[in-house]
Amino acid sequence: MHLYQRKELRDSMTNREIAHYIDHTLLKPVATWEQIDELCTEAIEYETASVCIPPNYIGRIKAKYGDKLKIATVIGFPLGYESLEAKLCECRVALTDGADEIDMVINITDVKNGDYKAVTDEIRAMKEICGEHILKVIVETCYLTQEEKIAMCRAVTDAGADYIKTSTGFGTAGATIEDVKLFKEHIGPDVKIKAAGGIRTKEDMERYIEAGCDRIGCSSTKVLF
Repeated sequence: MHLYQRKELRDSMTNREIAHYIDHTLLKPVATWEQIDELCTEAIEYETASVCIPPNYIGRIKAKYGDKLKIATVIGFPLGYESLEAKLCECRVALTDGADEIDMVINITDVKNGDYKAVTDEIRAMKEICGEHILKVIVETCYLTQEEKIAMCRAVTDAGADYIKTSTGFGTAGATIEDVKLFKEHIGPDVKIKAAGGIRTKEDMERYIEAGCDRIGCSSTKVLF
């Protein structure tokens, strides 16, 4: 169970407790250093789980803030169809630069071709590179059938990843409560859930935490404060 008990087990959650579930996120391609710097300042103030930022800013954040916050970044983002070698190289550089957590996008073309083994092997290879660092696997649910979503739950579990994540926020749709419930039914006991995409209000955040999410990708953390 998360350090902060789920809403279903207590009468209410404070805004700051909700913030502990949030990866405070800015992944827009036009994000400036000033905006990223502000994001980091907010993350420290709000005590969010991490900041989730483009890979090119990792070193600069690490140099300025050190261990004051956790840095999450994205690999194979947002489409996921790079070669395995390219993704592994990208991951190694991100970790060397100072990333603490990796959010990778699966190769959705492999899913659509029914090659679930290739997806599993890719995730396993990425986890080997990550080691003790947290690996979150973005499956981009808006493009998947129910059968494919269940298959991805198995792939993430079998490959030893830490989280299954609903969405990039750049697809045709974001997280849904129904997908979180489906994940919860089919993932292994050691896999956690991250919801991302379209989560903008405190009520949204509470619903996803109550549904079983241990992380929420969100650029709207300010609504809590």
